Amino acid sequence: MDRIKIINLECFAKHGVYEEENMLGQKFVVSAALFLDTRKAGVSDDINESVNYAGVCRSIVDWMQDNTCNLIEAVAEKLAEMILTQFEPVKKVTVEVKKPWAPIGMPLETVAVEITRKKHTAYVAFGSNLGDSRQLIDEAVEKLGSIAQNKVLKVSDYIVTKPYGVEDQPDFLNGCIMLETLLEPLELLDAMQNIENEAGRKRIKRWGPRTLDLDLIFYDDDIIYNERLTVPHADMKNREFVLKPMAQIAPYYVHPVYKKTMLEMLKEL
Repeated sequence: MDRIKIINLECFAKHGVYEEENMLGQKFVVSAALFLDTRKAGVSDDINESVNYAGVCRSIVDWMQDNTCNLIEAVAEKLAEMILTQFEPVKKVTVEVKKPWAPIGMPLETVAVEITRKKHTAYVAFGSNLGDSRQLIDEAVEKLGSIAQNKVLKVSDYIVTKPYGVEDQPDFLNGCIMLETLLEPLELLDAMQNIENEAGRKRIKRWGPRTLDLDLIFYDDDIIYNERLTVPHADMKNREFVLKPMAQIAPYYVHPVYKKTMLEMLKEL
């Protein structure tokens, strides 16, 4: 991606562990590299096709002066989130926060924290066969999209499917969501499980009936395996109620393990 660089933007703000830092304030120096596609702006010479870096600078200074954090790690994290959520064309950002007046009692030029954050694409499968399934799913999609770090990009049709695994239960309503998120995989999992719990989800029987089920199917092209999460979802290749809505919203997305598109996997199934 192309980059727009903001280098050594100075401001006076109140961030620090010590009380006097929060009360009196001090100088901070912020740099940011905005990763985006500048091709359209370069060809058209139209600022509306790019990101107004003066606006980004103003937003950085306003945020620095309107908020207080103990750690510059937190300052960098929140600045990155602010830039990614407020400036749509920016897909990735590197933020460096310098603290030249850091009270450490030794001579130095500055203390700095530099982080890189980006927008991720996640695919979430949903299902329900207890209660008002359509309303529960509608509310879940709305709640996922209302999280500040998330943006719902696509929602598949809701399809009625036969139960999987345990057949002696009502039919399910299923589908998939394409989500843009700043959350890390386990953070997104926590958010999904909170939404499930709010819908009255009870984990009593595997593959049993449920008010709401949210599964993280893909997260970028990452392959994740730990005690809480397996991505890509291990059994999705056998589930038409996942592959069919995935083929609707992302037909040419390629499975990072099997190297096949969603359409190909659906046809094979």
